[in-house]
Amino acid sequence: MNDLNDKRVLALVEGCKKNDRASQKMLYEHFYAFAMRICQRYSSGPDEAIEIMNDGFMKVFTKISKFDANLSLVGWIRRIMVNTAIDYYRKNKKYRLNSNLDDVDETKLLIEPAGVPVLSRIAYEDLIKLVQKLSPAYRAVFNMYVVDGYNHKEIAEKLKITEGASKSNLSKARERMKRLLKIFYHEEYAKYTG
Repeated sequence: MNDLNDKRVLALVEGCKKNDRASQKMLYEHFYAFAMRICQRYSSGPDEAIEIMNDGFMKVFTKISKFDANLSLVGWIRRIMVNTAIDYYRKNKKYRLNSNLDDVDETKLLIEPAGVPVLSRIAYEDLIKLVQKLSPAYRAVFNMYVVDGYNHKEIAEKLKITEGASKSNLSKARERMKRLLKIFYHEEYAKYTG
């Protein structure tokens, strides 16, 4: 991902600081895929990911005048997208108490054949779909801890939960991911052997 050492990106940032719509559009397009990957990890599906990402870009454009050119633009945008996703979760958590795992038929859980690592065969998009099947609380903690490197104290502060709840949600998220991986593996395995 190009950063401020790319003169084109630097020019876009300067244009965005001047509220130039063409520069904003080009910056959006330049970082679209990068931002979307982050938002997909925190969302339950494509529509929600787009909503989070667009909210994140609104923050980018309204706060870009405060951006320090000595910092990484990629890192700055990443942090805004993650924080926007966390804000989205906190804002909507009272409406989303149900787990997306309820539709999983647990009778389909099979043990993976020995010696064949599942993760080495799963495409990024498929892994995101599995993460999206986690409940919002589990998904948020899983992403923050496993992918974004937050510790439980930081997660607790950002999500306004206890550290114990963060640890519990992570443990439960990992267990559900294992179950989902077994289901995914079985379905993928059946395609090639059936």
